Amino acid sequence: MTVNAPTIIVGGGLAGCEAAWQLSRRGCETLLYEMKPQRFSPAHQSPLLAELVCSNSLRANTRENAVGLLKEEMRRLDSLIMEAADATAVPAGRALAVNRTDFSQYIEDRLTSTKDVQIMRQELTEVPGDRRVIIATGPLTSDALAGAIAGLTGAEHLYFYDAISPILHADSIDLKKVFRASRYDSGEGDYLNCPLEKEAYERFWKTLTEGEDVPLRSFEAEKCFESCLPVEVIARRGIRTLAFGPMKPVGLIDPRTGRRPYAVVQLRPENRAMTLFNMVGFQTKLTWPEQRRIFRMIPGLELAEFARYGSIHRNTFIHSPALLNIALQLHADERILFAGQITGVEGYVESAAMGLLAGLNAAATATGKKILPPPETTAIGSLLHHIINAKSKTFQPMNVNFGLFPLLEQKTAKKDRGRAYAERALADLNAWKTAFDI
Repeated sequence: MTVNAPTIIVGGGLAGCEAAWQLSRRGCETLLYEMKPQRFSPAHQSPLLAELVCSNSLRANTRENAVGLLKEEMRRLDSLIMEAADATAVPAGRALAVNRTDFSQYIEDRLTSTKDVQIMRQELTEVPGDRRVIIATGPLTSDALAGAIAGLTGAEHLYFYDAISPILHADSIDLKKVFRASRYDSGEGDYLNCPLEKEAYERFWKTLTEGEDVPLRSFEAEKCFESCLPVEVIARRGIRTLAFGPMKPVGLIDPRTGRRPYAVVQLRPENRAMTLFNMVGFQTKLTWPEQRRIFRMIPGLELAEFARYGSIHRNTFIHSPALLNIALQLHADERILFAGQITGVEGYVESAAMGLLAGLNAAATATGKKILPPPETTAIGSLLHHIINAKSKTFQPMNVNFGLFPLLEQKTAKKDRGRAYAERALADLNAWKTAFDI
């Protein structure tokens, strides 16, 4: 590796732009490659950097909410994305929404006027082999570059579509209505099981088949594998398809009745602390309001709170738990870092946050500093630790949420937990900044 050569960043989305900014703030030269306007993905239209495709909202903006806390941490880390968002905000209540064009133009203007950043308007189809590289190509990575990444990581560790089931906060599940068991296991099992008798099942099935879907875009529609069909599509094939599929009760006995339920929804722990549970086999393209309405018909989930909603969409991402170290470097080649949504995070803010960390880590490497990962008690640290340490077999992209944080040391009323998490996080962030000399 050429030690003093500029760091190459592949991708001019939010993560790539944030990484370039963090490097430049530390006097490190950067070549930022963006294929637009030479070539556009199926979802992009603007020639500007940091284009917002799906929505102009960056979600909640209060510290008592996990993504709002992540924003505040990024502000304290001199984030360009947050600077641009605050400067181009439009009225959105407690959320942070922006004028899309002004937002992208602000970021492009800041980077083009930064002497250490050179923007290269061309597509890279190979990963450069002689210097530090940050790959931040996002969910619509081009086929050619995806092939090059597959060569680095192994094709089995690169995914092109999400088939995601909802994830629920554990403390919103009514444990009096569910039972713990694994199939054919006589002892206490690993799953929470929500039992339904025939009448409840048929009401749920009918409502599910009538639910409102989010339509797939033309470039997404081709990839609905039989093994990851939306649960509502399975249901529409017949009234008993769920009872013989993702809701099959085989091998499960409800200890309260001593018999097998007519159907069961299984909830699998999503993290070691068991603060989050995944709805097994419930990948869906129902709208978010429909997911809340319909899935709360399931016994035990009447008051369920969603840490992540289900979805099926095009999303190129790598299997980070197997491939990356805590510095977002590739185990097999530490000169290569990954950033943004390709690491397995969901959301604009989360993607930018991983770009921020990749930029800090690349700058530390370039200047001979020791890399120090942020504490798991912070929003940015909890997200990083999740994608690096998630259960490997069930790894799927994730939004930031308080279920990823270590539990609070003191018992705290539910209404006060967001504030308590935020106070702890910001104190620990400040200590980390001092230790890492940020």
